[in-house]
Amino acid sequence: MLISLLILALLAVGGMSLTYLVANDERFMWRLAVGNIVGAAVFGLVAFVLALLLGFTVVTVLVALVITLIPVLLFVDRGRRSKLENDWAKAKGKFQGGTLKRFSGFAYYGFFLILFWLFFGQAMYETSQGIFTGGSNNLGDLPFHLGAIFSFTDGNNFPPQNPSFSGARFSYPFIADFLTACFMRLGADVKDAMFLQNVSWAFSLFVILERFCAKLTGSKLAGRIAPALLFFSGGLGFLWFFKDLWEQGKSVWEFLWSLPRDYTIGEQFRWGNSMVVLFITQRSLLLGMPLTVVVLGYLWKVFTTEATENTEIEKKSPFRLFSLSPFLLGLLAGTLPLIHLHSLAVLFVVTAFLFAFKPERWREWITFGVGVSVIAVPELIWTMSGTATETSKFFGWHFGWDKGDANVLWFWLKNTGILIPVIIAGAYLIYFTKGRLTIVQSKSGDQAIKVKDLLLFYVPFIFLFVVSNVAKFAPWEWDNIKVLIYWFTGSLPLVAYAIAWAWQENRIWKVFAGIGFTVLILSGMLDVWRTASGQNKIKVFDIDAIRIAAQIKAKTPADALFLNAPTYNSAVVLSGRRSFMRYIGHLSSHGIDYLPREENLKRIYAGDGVADILLKKDEIEYVLISPEERNSLGANEEFFKKYPVIAESGQYRVYKIK
Repeated sequence: MLISLLILALLAVGGMSLTYLVANDERFMWRLAVGNIVGAAVFGLVAFVLALLLGFTVVTVLVALVITLIPVLLFVDRGRRSKLENDWAKAKGKFQGGTLKRFSGFAYYGFFLILFWLFFGQAMYETSQGIFTGGSNNLGDLPFHLGAIFSFTDGNNFPPQNPSFSGARFSYPFIADFLTACFMRLGADVKDAMFLQNVSWAFSLFVILERFCAKLTGSKLAGRIAPALLFFSGGLGFLWFFKDLWEQGKSVWEFLWSLPRDYTIGEQFRWGNSMVVLFITQRSLLLGMPLTVVVLGYLWKVFTTEATENTEIEKKSPFRLFSLSPFLLGLLAGTLPLIHLHSLAVLFVVTAFLFAFKPERWREWITFGVGVSVIAVPELIWTMSGTATETSKFFGWHFGWDKGDANVLWFWLKNTGILIPVIIAGAYLIYFTKGRLTIVQSKSGDQAIKVKDLLLFYVPFIFLFVVSNVAKFAPWEWDNIKVLIYWFTGSLPLVAYAIAWAWQENRIWKVFAGIGFTVLILSGMLDVWRTASGQNKIKVFDIDAIRIAAQIKAKTPADALFLNAPTYNSAVVLSGRRSFMRYIGHLSSHGIDYLPREENLKRIYAGDGVADILLKKDEIEYVLISPEERNSLGANEEFFKKYPVIAESGQYRVYKIK
C-alpha cells in the first residue's frame, strides 16, 4: 500500500503544478484534488504511449512518472513559487485554532474520506475461500476490470486487444485499469492499487464538485450540500425500506445491519445510487467525472467573463488569437476518449450550446476545441481501427430511458423522488431572489454574474436529459445513465441552492430544507451503508480459480489464446491471457456481434464432428474446463482427453491444444 500511496502523491504534485497555469484564485485542497486527477490522466496517457513504443517495463513506467513530474519546474518562477507558499500557508492555517466552525469543516471532509475508505474497501477483498466483492452490482464489473489489468501486467497486451474478444482492438476506455497496471509494474498489489485509486479519485471528485457548485451559486453552503446529493443519490426507495422494516418486525438498528436489498436499484428502481451502480463498478467514470467537472468549471468561467480588448502586446504578437488556458484545458479534455468517452460527448454538447449562446467568446471556444482535437482525434482514430464494435448499435430511438412498461412521470418520480421539483424551485429562486450573483473573487475584485448566465448554463444539461429519454446511445438502453449522471450533476447547483436558501431563510423554511434534503439522500444512504458495512458477501472467484490462474501464468505464453465458457468470472481472467470470447453481457453492451463465435464455442465444447476443425480455424491454443463449462455447456471431456493436461486444481483443468 505504501508504494501506491507514494505514486499517488507524486502524481498529485505533478498535476497540481499545472493548476498554477490556469487558476489564480483557488485554495490548496482544490489544487491537490485537481492535481490528483490531472496527474493520473497525464501519467496514464504518457505511460501508455511509451508502452506501445518501448514495451511495458519498469523503466518505461518510471520515465512516464518523471515526465508527469516535469511541471514541478514551473515553480522555478518566483511568482508561482510565492503563490504556492501562500496557498500552503493558508492551508496550514486551517489547522490552527479549535473553533466549532473549523471542527465542523474537518468533520465534513473526514466523514466523506472515511465513507470512501469503507465503501471502496468492499470493491474487492480476499479470504481463504477466494475473491469477493461487497458491491451488489459489481459481480460482473470487477472481473472485467481485473481482466483488463492483468492483460497489461501478465498478458503483454500491447497494442491492446480486447481480452474478452481476441483479435479485436480494445476500444473500451481502459486508462483507469492501465493506471492500476502501472502501479503494479512498480511493485504495488492489485487490490491496494485499485482501492487507493478509487478512494483518491472519489475524494477528488468530492472536493472539485463542492467548489464547482459554490462557484455557480455563490453559496458556500450550496457547495457543501451538493456532494452529499451526488454520493447519496436515490429516489423514493426509502418508502419500501419502511415497508420491509414493518413486515420483518425487527428493531431499526437490527434491520439496518441486515438490509434485504438495495433501495435505489432492482426490479422497482432503475436510477440507482451513484456509488453503488456507477463509481464502484465503472472505474472509468470515477476518473473521468472529476476531470470533466474541472473542465466544466473552466467553461463556466469563460462563459461568465466579459470579453475584453486585446492588450497592445497581444495585438503585436503573431499568436494573439491563442490563449493558453483554454488550450491546456482542451488538451486535458482530449484525454477522455481513453478515460471515459461519454464524458467527452457531454463536454461537446455543453461547449456547443455555450458557443451558440456567447459566440463573441469565439477565440476561447475555438482554442479549447483545437486543444481537444490535438489529443482526442488521434485517440479516436486509433481506438476505432480494428475494433469489433458496431457503432450503429449505439444509436436508436427509445422513449423513457429504462422505464419499461411504467408511466414515464411515475417512473422518474419514483426513481429520483423530489429532485425535479426542487430543480424547478432552485431555478425559480435564483431568477426571482438573486437579481445578480457575485461569485468569483479575483485580483481585479468581485465579478458580477448575471442570473441568466447560470440558467443558460443549465440548458445543455436539460438537453442531455431530454435526448437520453427519447434515444439510446448504447446497445443496452440502461447505459444512457452515463449521460444522465451528467444531467444530474449539472442540476446539483440548482438543487443545492434551493436547499441552502430555505435553510438560511427562517425556522419554518429550515424544517422544509431538512426534510427535503433527507428525502433526497435517504434511499441512497441506505444502499451505500449496505455496501460500506460489508453486508454483501459475493464470491467472484473461488480458490481453485485463483490457483489454476497462477498455473496458467507459469505454464503458458503471455499471449496464449484460451477457450472458456462465456462467463464474467472465468479463471482465465486472473491469468491475463486472451479469451476467444467471454461474458456476452459485456460484449453486447460494447456493440460486439458475438453470435458466430458463441456458436463455434458451443460446438467445440460439445466435441462434435467439426470441433477439431474449429479449434484449428480459430487458433485456439488452450481449453479450460471447469464447473462452469460442464454445467452451462455440457463440456464433453472425453473429446479433450486426447490433449495433454498442463494445469489442474480441484475441478479445473487446462488442456493444451497446440
